Amino acid sequence: MALFVVVSWVLAFLGFVVLIVLHEAGHFAAAKWVGMRVEKFSLFFGKPLVKVRRGETEYAIGWIPLGGYVKITGMDPREELPADVQPRAYYAQKVWKRIFVIAAGPVVNIVLAFLIVFVVYAAIGMPRIAPVVGSVQPDSPAAGVLEVNDKVVSVDGVPGFTPDLDYADATDSLPALRDQIATHTCAGTPTEGCIAATPAQVVVDRDGERKTFEIAPRTTELTDPETGEKELRPLLGISYGVEFFTVPVGTAARETPAYIWYVMSTTAQAIVKIFYDAEARKDISSVAGAYDTTRQTIEISLSQALIILAVVSLSLAIINLAPFLPLDGGHIFWAIAEKLRGKPIPFEWLERASMVGFVLVLLLFALGLSNDIGRWTDGTAGVR
Repeated sequence: MALFVVVSWVLAFLGFVVLIVLHEAGHFAAAKWVGMRVEKFSLFFGKPLVKVRRGETEYAIGWIPLGGYVKITGMDPREELPADVQPRAYYAQKVWKRIFVIAAGPVVNIVLAFLIVFVVYAAIGMPRIAPVVGSVQPDSPAAGVLEVNDKVVSVDGVPGFTPDLDYADATDSLPALRDQIATHTCAGTPTEGCIAATPAQVVVDRDGERKTFEIAPRTTELTDPETGEKELRPLLGISYGVEFFTVPVGTAARETPAYIWYVMSTTAQAIVKIFYDAEARKDISSVAGAYDTTRQTIEISLSQALIILAVVSLSLAIINLAPFLPLDGGHIFWAIAEKLRGKPIPFEWLERASMVGFVLVLLLFALGLSNDIGRWTDGTAGVR
């Protein structure tokens, strides 16, 4: 078990390294293609632990594992350059070339996410909420009894996960299971935290073996997310998780763009909401939190881990496209501004914009890390 946990850490780390390398490789390849001079390609930040020079470019690995960068000659227009180098400098290029180079990184992340999701959908299946235990709440009636990935075959004979269950019908049995669990009420008037007078007979499939448990639900107060109304409901203390169902390749090809768009649009909306919604700010996570979520998902399912990695790749693209320097979107924004203005933007403006953007990015990272620390402290970190 300990070895498997170590492997999950390593695999998650390698997944993030791949995302970073491919993002920066997008910038690198695009810069080379349009004729810019690339001075350095670095995985991670800080003083290089390892470096090697090939031609005009130095390749390095830094000691701070928070990203990477490609250094292109002349990104500071005030830099004095040799006459033979100056024509290949960043700010000596046309605006479209600069936008092409900067946009290449996020585009690679989007394409990578598309490929990951399509391969998972076509080769493994499409995910859907199903009668499968996704999580078990600590100190709940199901704690120590049911386990993550248990397939709930039935509750008191009411069918849940069946051998012929498919993608289209995966969620159909969930309301019936919930309603059956809710029939196990407390003796007398139900109150918050009371235990059901009779246990529910829960049959699960655990790694191909049928197991039967008697679990007495506990009455819990729930709030309807739409109406805000509260109700008391007997619960086992589990949430239903994701199961992957085989679908035709055509369905995978059709559904992949829809999922990519859903993730990108909801991520963009979430980023905007953090500026005016305190609750949205509580959901922000740092690189450390995303990494830990990916690691824990690997321990549950490789297919789910790949989907999470695709989501992280999309999030990396969306965040980088935000119109703030030093992010990619900031460079694109000011390049477009230069085109509309008809002449170069004063570098002093860019310096001020970079300072504001850097402080904003730092604050968001600090907020995400603070949220992650809080989740690790109260035990709610990881796959939620």
